[in-house]
Amino acid sequence: MLARDGHTPRHDEVATVDEAIVSRRSVRAFLPDPVDEGMIRDILEVASRAPSGTNMQPWRVYVVLGAAKERISRAILESGLRAEKARGEYKYYPDKFFEPYHGRRRAVGYALYGHLGIGKRDVHQMRVQHDRNFVFFDAPVGMIFTIDRRLNQGSWVDYGMFLQNIMVAARARGLHTCPQAAFAPYHRQIRPVLGIPDEEIVVCGMALGYEDASKPENSLRTERASPDEFATFVR
Repeated sequence: MLARDGHTPRHDEVATVDEAIVSRRSVRAFLPDPVDEGMIRDILEVASRAPSGTNMQPWRVYVVLGAAKERISRAILESGLRAEKARGEYKYYPDKFFEPYHGRRRAVGYALYGHLGIGKRDVHQMRVQHDRNFVFFDAPVGMIFTIDRRLNQGSWVDYGMFLQNIMVAARARGLHTCPQAAFAPYHRQIRPVLGIPDEEIVVCGMALGYEDASKPENSLRTERASPDEFATFVR
């Protein structure tokens, strides 16, 4: 935001925005404390200011609370399906990983399981931890995001900016989030619970609530590449 004179923003304004962005991370354990519905609506209203091509606003959000959230969890966990059998309607990852992406993926996986004391060969505990996605990591608020399947890749780019806005707006209010692509393969289980029409693709889920700072998984801090590694300045 520009200062009133239209020039340099104040230091406190920069610091507030930067802190909301930098402190955003994927929290995987939440307190049961409820989140005011008015605050959820405020977050979604702010997030809807995300840019989209010709103002199409391609996002659709199903906010699940209480019993509805539990029905989603049961529908997935009681289905007996694993992710390799439950297929999403879009490809999130490449067929074969390559560097530097393979190394980054391995590093964050080892780091998370290391914080939880899960060994590299403990497949059962890895699955138990993965399945915590489907209870939204015990967050009081879950969200399921969909997009009309007739839209194209540009609208998916727009969607990412909307999701980021939600997460940053949540941080500004003292809340944390975890975006969850893990829900996408289970669209057949989710669809009847929420009445999602066939023309909508399940993009992802998101947990929203207050962090349980006592849990070891929440001490994870992931690394980021320096701009020197990904940015090219051309003059």
